[in-house]
Amino acid sequence: MLGFCRGRRKFLAASLTLLFVPAVTWIYLFTGRYDDGKSVSLSPLDTQPHSPRYAASGQRENLEVRVREVEEENRVLRKQLSLVQGRGSAHRHGNRSKTYSMEEGTGDSETLRAGIVAGNSSECGQQPVVEKCETIHVAIVCAGYNASRDVVTLVKSVLFHRRNPLHFHLIADSIAKQILATLFETWMVPAVRVDFYDADELKSEVSWIPNKHYSGIYGLMKLVLTKTLPASLERVIVLDTDITFATDIAELWAVFHKFKGQQVLGLVENQSDWYLGNLWKNHRPWPALGRGYNTGVILLLLDKLRKMKWEQMWRLTAERELMSMLSTSLADQDIFNAVIKQNPFLVHQLPCFWNVQLSDHTRSEQCYRDVSDLKVIHWNSPKKLRVKNKHVEFFRNLYLTFLEYDGNLLRRELFGCPSETDINNENLQKQLSELDEDDLCYEFRRERFTVHRTHLYFLHYEYEPAADDTDVTLVAQLSMDRLQMLEAICKHWEGPISLALYLSDAEAQQFLRYAQGSEVLLNRRNVGYHIVYKEGQFYPVNLLRNVAMKHVSTPYMFLSDIDFLPMYGLYESLRKSVVQLDMSNTKKALIIPAFETLRYRLSFPKSKAELLSMLDMGTLFTFRYHVWTKGHAPTNFAKWRTATTPYRVEWEADFEPYVVVRRNCPEYDRRFVGFGWNKVAHIMELDAQEYEFTVLPNAYMIHMPHAPSFDITKFRSNKQYRICLKTLKEEFQQDMSRRYGFTALKYLTAENNS
Repeated sequence: MLGFCRGRRKFLAASLTLLFVPAVTWIYLFTGRYDDGKSVSLSPLDTQPHSPRYAASGQRENLEVRVREVEEENRVLRKQLSLVQGRGSAHRHGNRSKTYSMEEGTGDSETLRAGIVAGNSSECGQQPVVEKCETIHVAIVCAGYNASRDVVTLVKSVLFHRRNPLHFHLIADSIAKQILATLFETWMVPAVRVDFYDADELKSEVSWIPNKHYSGIYGLMKLVLTKTLPASLERVIVLDTDITFATDIAELWAVFHKFKGQQVLGLVENQSDWYLGNLWKNHRPWPALGRGYNTGVILLLLDKLRKMKWEQMWRLTAERELMSMLSTSLADQDIFNAVIKQNPFLVHQLPCFWNVQLSDHTRSEQCYRDVSDLKVIHWNSPKKLRVKNKHVEFFRNLYLTFLEYDGNLLRRELFGCPSETDINNENLQKQLSELDEDDLCYEFRRERFTVHRTHLYFLHYEYEPAADDTDVTLVAQLSMDRLQMLEAICKHWEGPISLALYLSDAEAQQFLRYAQGSEVLLNRRNVGYHIVYKEGQFYPVNLLRNVAMKHVSTPYMFLSDIDFLPMYGLYESLRKSVVQLDMSNTKKALIIPAFETLRYRLSFPKSKAELLSMLDMGTLFTFRYHVWTKGHAPTNFAKWRTATTPYRVEWEADFEPYVVVRRNCPEYDRRFVGFGWNKVAHIMELDAQEYEFTVLPNAYMIHMPHAPSFDITKFRSNKQYRICLKTLKEEFQQDMSRRYGFTALKYLTAENNS
């Protein structure tokens, strides 16, 4: 088949070469004669030897007029050639392809498959009439946390195959907009533009239609795209979120050129018997033409639809049918099909490989014989990947390929296609260009400017802060090797949690399966999981903390680490302390004293008295007392043992306590990555901004043992790592001096004395 297509291309190339023969040659051919005395015509449109134009063989016409005629004929010929590329194959298989009819739903499977192969053979010759840098427009309705996660796999599959600029039009609710706007902004894929349209504003347009489908009100919003999308947009591909592309979307975009007459909708026939009404006794579906059409993939000619008054057309149809049907069962699909039933001329039927439907009881196997036949697969079932299909394992693996594919690899330039200047990207490139690549600490400095793809609220999140303005969110960050700590933290802290997880695409899916299989995590809707995707060689610890802090919705934050367990009841205790210490009107950082155990199994102390007993017995220790005493020494554990009221402590060099602060506190400094000084620098900045450090007498947290992190191992074994960290510390202190002036001198003095 490949050889056949190549042969045709060679033939077309030769034909096009003939079209551009110099004008002198044209004149010679049209004014001269061969020995048999017959005129020569280059136009295939004049194939009759006695056509009227050349009947008077001895008569010469005006040369200039003839040349203009030939030029016009060749323009027509070029247009014809662009359409004729696959006709030879189609005619060759004409009898077989006629056997296949999706409308009739007849014929054995081998004949049906042969018809598809014949159709695909002609398709390979009819390559898309899509310009190299033509923008392809895609519209998707996306609402909620799960749909926002699902749509990423669709986008990955489109980006993987694409060779054209893309413009995504996302009809999204406030949740999906927040998630996807951040995702695309941090993804920074060249030649991709994204616009959002408020789905909540469109609810009134379709809320009058009762819908039993699991997609709810958002499943009806494709009906109002002509009104929602810009009036200047003439055509768009509309996709469901559970679609996966196995080919370049430009091939589908090119199908618009095949629309004829009043065709304004490109759809694939429904591959189940739903609209035939024979699935069960008394099954009464909405009216449809034959098997009906599936609306998971739609080509919309928006300009023509508007002229046809599409809004009035579908509304009148829906109102009429709802009088007897009472509600839709398949959302917008029912209404589209009811309109088509009355106006079949509106549809250009797409080959079924453009929407291979994988719900139970479908005829999708008739759409393909081998991998090359597949264009789009559609998991159109509430069961999604658990559907029954002969080749479901293959389809599942195809889907998983994109699900776990490294999205960073899709940041490919489209060479030769100018794109709109992205200010953020331009600034980033400028900052990177100013770095010295010969600097031994170049990789450390570069990390500060790396933009990490970020997917906010990877799982469902549902929490309203308390009305009394005392609410506190626990903030932490983690990687895959600390995942086992999540359940324990959720048991110790009942309040809201904001977590940033540093994962690869494949690890994000492992985390999803872990969370969905955990009864503890499933029952907690007040935990925000924000995925920051891996890139570069360092663990961006402070970037992760900043991401988690940025998406705290409560007035106060408890800045912790994932390997610490807070004491039972700490959440409620902190809310009381917020009031008692008047944190709303003062600049305080409340210190939670930190302890540690070397035992993997610990009977967690339920009170301060029990903790002090374990401390005396050697079961617990003050945190890092044996390796990094300075980090927590200013907490003054000796005073804490007997304290009954909060007490103030002063900042000292290398102090890095865990604190509760207001939500608007300074961010962590991104120059510190991996191990070393990441918290120290933040506490120093809090002190520079005149935060008052107050130790809580009845609060505590305990560090649980774990294997050393990769970054601390690098710090201990790599001399250059330690040298660069020292350099970054000095630069940070210099920056502090510039920002805070005389106040910051004490940090330099303290560092020199330590």
